[in-house]
Amino acid sequence: MVEWITSRKNEGIKQAAKLVSSSSFRKEQGEFLVEGARLCRDAAQSDIEIVTAYVTKQAQDKYPEYVEKILQKAEQNFGIEPHVGELLSDTKTSQGIYCICRIPSQDALDLVCDGHYLALENLQDPANLGAVLRTGEALGIRGVILGGSCCDVYSPKVLRASMGAVFRLPLSFCEALEKQLPRWQEQGFSTLAAVPAQDAVDITQVDFSNPSILAVGNEGNGLTDGVIRACEQRVTIPMKGRAESLNAAASASILMWEMLRGREPPFDRVAARPSLT
Repeated sequence: MVEWITSRKNEGIKQAAKLVSSSSFRKEQGEFLVEGARLCRDAAQSDIEIVTAYVTKQAQDKYPEYVEKILQKAEQNFGIEPHVGELLSDTKTSQGIYCICRIPSQDALDLVCDGHYLALENLQDPANLGAVLRTGEALGIRGVILGGSCCDVYSPKVLRASMGAVFRLPLSFCEALEKQLPRWQEQGFSTLAAVPAQDAVDITQVDFSNPSILAVGNEGNGLTDGVIRACEQRVTIPMKGRAESLNAAASASILMWEMLRGREPPFDRVAARPSLT
């Protein structure tokens, strides 16, 4: 450690704390904060750039192997007192390890037409978004497109719920999916809109032998009409009982399973990150 921070008034600490609470500040700075031994270690083992690491003495003693990898990757390192770390924590029980990371480029929209992608539109719940990313990585999705006004993928809650998938899964960002979908169709992708409608095609009956992009919408309102019209096919999950719809994360998980089962090679965790070009 080149410096030990004992004051909560330290300017670097105040800036780091703002990265936790403010999405607009994260975008302005091009940085986000990661908390916890495992998540910080996952960031260190990925292609994510770690600008600064903050570690308490207690964390060094308890997680020496994790801390070593993190400090080796970070551009600068600081030791901090536990009461200072509390300003950076978004959890009830902090592990005393924090990293400021650079946000990867978000301007890539050229997809490789050799696999299956998930497009999310206006997803607002951080826990849902994180769960979708975690499941997508596990199942082998080629990448996830975040369309419209999705919640901040680099918020603390999304990072935790994704269990590090944010660092490894190719992500792309698109303000208007309905404008981009026809272009992807021209490239050879099949485009599908997930809707809770009885007259839509049963997802279990869909042919996913060709590269595809499947769109899933907002928790309460689903996909916008523009995106539904822009897709070539409407698909739905058959449901029994009196349930009319599923949680967005549950729906996306089922849909991705049907897209990928027996059709997609395992996701390349080493090569992935972060561009879809």
